[in-house]
Amino acid sequence: MASPYLQPDENRDLGFGSVLARESRTRLMNRDGSYNVVREGMHPLESLSLYHFLLTVTWPRFLGLVCAAYVLANAFFGLLFTLCGPGALSGTHGVTFGQRYAESFFFSVHTFATIGYGSVAPASMAANLVVTVEALVGLLVFALATGVVFSRFSRPVARIIFSRDAVVAPYRGVTAFQFRMVNGRSNQIIEMRAKLTMNRLRPDGSGAREFHELALERDHVPLLPMSWTLVHPIDPTSPLYGVTDEGLRQSDAEFFILLTGIDETFAQAVHARSSYKPDEVVWGARFTSILHTTQGGMMAINVGRIHEIERVELPGAPASPPRLAASTLALAATEDGAEA
Repeated sequence: MASPYLQPDENRDLGFGSVLARESRTRLMNRDGSYNVVREGMHPLESLSLYHFLLTVTWPRFLGLVCAAYVLANAFFGLLFTLCGPGALSGTHGVTFGQRYAESFFFSVHTFATIGYGSVAPASMAANLVVTVEALVGLLVFALATGVVFSRFSRPVARIIFSRDAVVAPYRGVTAFQFRMVNGRSNQIIEMRAKLTMNRLRPDGSGAREFHELALERDHVPLLPMSWTLVHPIDPTSPLYGVTDEGLRQSDAEFFILLTGIDETFAQAVHARSSYKPDEVVWGARFTSILHTTQGGMMAINVGRIHEIERVELPGAPASPPRLAASTLALAATEDGAEA
């Protein structure tokens, strides 16, 4: 139940708050679902969540960090072995500091990974103490790294591909705001639910924003094996009724899409979100069909054509030429059960 102390629009502001919505000069939500909000005034250690960072960072960056940490750790312990003195390690032949450091570095690699070829061994108390510490650090680091890698593989994450553009097209005697999506993975998402919210500047010139939840023709599909075109009919009850392309731009509108579903493989909830700005809404266009039947009689979907649109005439107004979407797929998340 909404609080009686909140204005009706504040109940639908998605948690951005009226001040942020009013003062922000950029889109509130990026196409990839991230928010344009910067946290300040906190100590770096207070906001640091290494585990969360390692789970959510991209795979190339994660692997790069692992490699860098591995090299730096061995470089540090190699330096400690070198500083223990020329006779700290038996089986070494280096004379200069650089030669001794190189041999100590590779001995650290053997120790860190518990390889132990036996050709080099600690020969002093200081070296044995360093080996003891490094062996403990190695066990802990490999255990933690294994856990993080397993968590990254086992954590369900939706990869929904949204159409690059939304369209305003004729629909059952009226016009409708539409966009479509498809599951970018081969897994199944069940009980998919969608919520579409629009925020825009108030027409009174106050600079404040208002939020409207836009009713969808269908906001829930039990299964999404194909693509899903979400449709908001622009009838007299719609906040978009009578709005033009120019009016949408002047009000600096933004459309938020929030999706929730259950990953059938993991039986866990997954989420996806994205947004559209007025320059990403094409008026007088509709999506081309991406479905076809294979020679074996099975239905197929061409995911590479999800962004394709074609020109149509809007009732009572000339259509503007639609922008043909690029072949690059948008990084977002969604699924589909029916195509409008």
